[in-house]
Amino acid sequence: MFSYQTAYQQQADLIGRLQVEVARFMSLGDVQASARGDSIVFVGRLLNGAEETYSALRDRLRPYGYTPILRKDGEADVVVAQRGLVRVFKGSSPLIHLALFGATLLTTLFAGATFAQANALGALRALLNTGSVVPLVVALAAGVPFAATLLLILGVHEMGHYVAARIHGVQVTLPYFIPVPFGLGTFGAFIAMKSPVENRKSLFDVGLAGPIAGFVIALPLMVVGLLSSKVVPATGGQHLGLSLLVNWLVNLVQPHAAGYAVQLHPIAIAAWFGLLITGLNLMPMGQLDGGHVAYAVLGNAARPIAFATFFGLLAMGYFFWSGWYTWAIFALITGLGHPEPANDITPLDGGRRFIGLLTLGLFLLLITPKPF
Repeated sequence: MFSYQTAYQQQADLIGRLQVEVARFMSLGDVQASARGDSIVFVGRLLNGAEETYSALRDRLRPYGYTPILRKDGEADVVVAQRGLVRVFKGSSPLIHLALFGATLLTTLFAGATFAQANALGALRALLNTGSVVPLVVALAAGVPFAATLLLILGVHEMGHYVAARIHGVQVTLPYFIPVPFGLGTFGAFIAMKSPVENRKSLFDVGLAGPIAGFVIALPLMVVGLLSSKVVPATGGQHLGLSLLVNWLVNLVQPHAAGYAVQLHPIAIAAWFGLLITGLNLMPMGQLDGGHVAYAVLGNAARPIAFATFFGLLAMGYFFWSGWYTWAIFALITGLGHPEPANDITPLDGGRRFIGLLTLGLFLLLITPKPF
């Protein structure tokens, strides 16, 4: 008959075996276990670097059905053996990604045709009424510069995340593009992680790779778009807000006198949006790319910065553009804080910390208080 004493002895034996495994990698000082053995905490000092220790310890604990978690407690190192294994979730069918991209290509072509002053909707109605496809093809062709520019920037941004994630062994999906039948034709794109990020180095690289890749593509395309733009008499109509960087580029590439304005070419409009998205993603809070970078650099000290950014969004929503309230709500839903990686001991090197500081500067250059 299975007794309480038998279960207790089995648990004690398991803890003993886990202790033997952990003792290979750290000088033990204290061992604590939860009542059911779901979490066993080992306190001491790691014998080697946290990054190499975590990889080896993960492989050692896997046969027992446990996953290691590395933390700091003052001067002591802490290894938590947590019952359960990290499993990679299945991604969606490639057909879903392809269908979303196709739909986004269509909606951005229609948006691009509008920016090029081609009546794509009228051409679509003509197709339905007369069966003539030529006017629609001509109108959509006019939308190609905008659509190609925007999708290139968004695609490179997401592939930056994708490539960095695969380099660090993080499983991710292909990009999901988000089509909308109005405005710019899309709400952007995103990838989903199918496995957790292991340490701060991985978090930093994966978080920053997307904005940097998108920025490197968007910046020269902005210059190309401005070179193709025209200086026209100012009419006082609706205009796009300019960040510090874009305002400098406009005055450099298309200088104009008072009473005149730059009529942006569709390529410039798409690049403007790409730079805006880059700035928005670099906001240092929550699950945004800037939030990943901020936590990787500062750890829990990034939390006050996230709250300051949140209240900054509320202030900008009141004084400049009500759309900031939407971003504030999004931040609340996804969480202002940031979860700790499994190995939260491995520090960032000085080079990454310096780049993280530069990232904050890039955010300030790209953010636009009143985009529309």
